[in-house]
Amino acid sequence: MKGTRKQLGDAGEEIAVRELIRRGYAIRERNWRSAEGELDIVAEQERLLVFIEVRTRRGDRFGTPEESITPTKRVHLIATAQTYLQSHSLEDRDWRIDVVAVEMSAQGELLRVDVIENAIEG
Repeated sequence: MKGTRKQLGDAGEEIAVRELIRRGYAIRERNWRSAEGELDIVAEQERLLVFIEVRTRRGDRFGTPEESITPTKRVHLIATAQTYLQSHSLEDRDWRIDVVAVEMSAQGELLRVDVIENAIEG
């Protein structure tokens, strides 16, 4: 599965969606954008609204997928989640931010997919 970074990200997002559905998440939206940034996946788990950041890595040269979330990215994710809540009149809903870490081998084989609940504190 060689290709561009976007192709890798798109493949990781598809894997993440399948895993989230398998775990009982209901997908509401994908790739929601605002001035603050982008939410890869917006889902619901029971009555909780869940914003999901998908991080995909091929090989381990640059660390694990979850290690790639910088403090700046965390701030943008929280701000984007809050904007989503405001723009959809959902300020009273309980929510959290999860991370789905997708690791692939250099040859493109899936090595792991982990859902890390409440990975980023809002």
